Amino acid sequence: QVQLVESGEGLVQAGGSLRLSCAASGLTFSNYGMGWFRQAPEKEREFVAAITWGAGVAVYADSVKGRFAISRDNAKSTVYLQMNSLKPEDTAVYYCAASSRPVYYGGTDYRNYGYWGRGTQVTVSS
Repeated sequence: QVQLVESGEGLVQAGGSLRLSCAASGLTFSNYGMGWFRQAPEKEREFVAAITWGAGVAVYADSVKGRFAISRDNAKSTVYLQMNSLKPEDTAVYYCAASSRPVYYGGTDYRNYGYWGRGTQVTVSS
């Protein structure tokens, strides 16, 4: 049974930083593409960042490029999202996701991800 558990939620002021973590179990983590998505109140789910399996090549939404960094530690079966220079518009529930099958890059489309965490709240005050 695949489980993804996010942590690192918090309330920060604009300009601050947070690091989210997502611990995976029940899958051969190094073989799966991983992604972060977010959903703000009354808005649709939005792609934030993704990282490939293996070498870990990353891609970002334009809205977070240069401020956020996704990384993975295959030995710990964990993916991270380092968030810097946070803005109030970054406020959302952040979800970790694993690609729907191994050796597959999920990319920016949530439909390519078959496993999801429960989410963690990030609130940025102005």
